[in-house]
Amino acid sequence: MTAQLQFRNLTLGYERHPAVHHLDGVVTRGALTAVVGPNGAGKSTLFKGIVGILKPIGGSVDLCGLAPRDIAYLPQVADVDRTFPINVYDMVSMGLWKCTGLFGGIGRRERDRIHEAIAAVGLTGFENRSIGTLSGGQMQRVLFARLLLQDAHLIVLDEPFNAIDARTANDLLDLVQRWHAERRTVLAALHDLEMVKAHFPDALLLAREPVAWGATGDVLTAENLLKARHMCEAFDDEAHECAA
Repeated sequence: MTAQLQFRNLTLGYERHPAVHHLDGVVTRGALTAVVGPNGAGKSTLFKGIVGILKPIGGSVDLCGLAPRDIAYLPQVADVDRTFPINVYDMVSMGLWKCTGLFGGIGRRERDRIHEAIAAVGLTGFENRSIGTLSGGQMQRVLFARLLLQDAHLIVLDEPFNAIDARTANDLLDLVQRWHAERRTVLAALHDLEMVKAHFPDALLLAREPVAWGATGDVLTAENLLKARHMCEAFDDEAHECAA
């Protein structure tokens, strides 16, 4: 199996205090992997390290030949500025930046792709709506439409189904399954363990450091979940800084 990501003794953190440490392993190309763990386990931190927002304190993330433009990243909804004065059409069109450049022109072909992406997430007719007027589920649909246009090899989703209605979650999960069928590599941070068991073949259980990684059924055991909870509860946020 060809590697899409490789972690080598990876440590990530803030102001040299570790939030994820001693992570080793490989994500194979085309994998559909859920990253799970208690609150504060380091899931968002790991994703920021993968996409380059955070630089490693120690170790490394090997993108195995991927360029940054080949990675699509969906942050948590709380990290998206809903007050920015932009409508749905323009927000989705930003997914074409790697084809057109930030200030490139959008022709007929690009406009067709934008409308197709909006239709794929069920928002036809919302093109001129300001994003500030959208519900949480509608906004998440917009962000998924933008991801569709990015046409990325690696898709990183941070809590993509959090605080949205069940119908929206199911519709967006269908898009995730579509990406998996297209042999794209998808990593998703999730809390819903039943969803993970039903739809994600692989899982990484994280509690500041890896607890288990592999086939979902082998990872999400009662013993492993209890261990992860205890590890997070015992973690010392005042731990010594990592050496420079």
